[in-house]
Amino acid sequence: MTTIKPLSRSARVSASQRKASIIAAATRLFASKGFYGTKTREIAECAGVSEALIFKHFPTKRDLYKAILAAQSPVPGLLAEVRALADRRDDVAVLTHIAQTIVTKAPDLAFMRLMLFSALEEPELSTMFFRQHVRLFYDFLSSYIHQRIREKAFVRVDPLLAARAFMGMLIYHRMLSHLFQMPVARTPRSIVRTLVRIFVEGLRPPRRRSTVRSRRAQRTRRDPVRSVTSTGHSSRR
Repeated sequence: MTTIKPLSRSARVSASQRKASIIAAATRLFASKGFYGTKTREIAECAGVSEALIFKHFPTKRDLYKAILAAQSPVPGLLAEVRALADRRDDVAVLTHIAQTIVTKAPDLAFMRLMLFSALEEPELSTMFFRQHVRLFYDFLSSYIHQRIREKAFVRVDPLLAARAFMGMLIYHRMLSHLFQMPVARTPRSIVRTLVRIFVEGLRPPRRRSTVRSRRAQRTRRDPVRSVTSTGHSSRR
């Protein structure tokens, strides 16, 4: 976990720097001790500020939690990046960018622990995150999948379930690798490529049987002797 260097009380720093230090300290402590197990005094000591300054910027711990979500959530930046790719209808590029972001950098360990603590001890806090951040991303991804289904690029499936399946695959991999220290002995690039291929190939329509039969018929017409040898019998009746 990243070590937070407390700000010197005598140092001349801006209000934004102090707020950032408070948010970083709170993220670390909430992730290690939980929302209720963390005292504002501990946050103040970790951030190198007074409790009064914390309450000046964040009147309640819930306000501080909201600030953490706004600062630490990877969703807003990721959404802006993948929307441009989605406009090009490049399925592999869209899914690869999402996968690469989650497999390699987001969310970080502290933020994952924070989410798990919130879900266990104060579900309202984790619900806040899902409503304000996660739902937006799932709405985008499920809408994209739905559009690609309408364009016949994907088979007919429930778009929301498909979006959850893809994100669940990525997030679970990240949790196993970093939270539970069970990494896979492959490069991040290889992992991303494998997970995206599994998902994309599951959504793309299979080749029509008539097309396969047509290709076989063409090969037979070009070389009927070879066709009899390879199949063990002649396709001509």
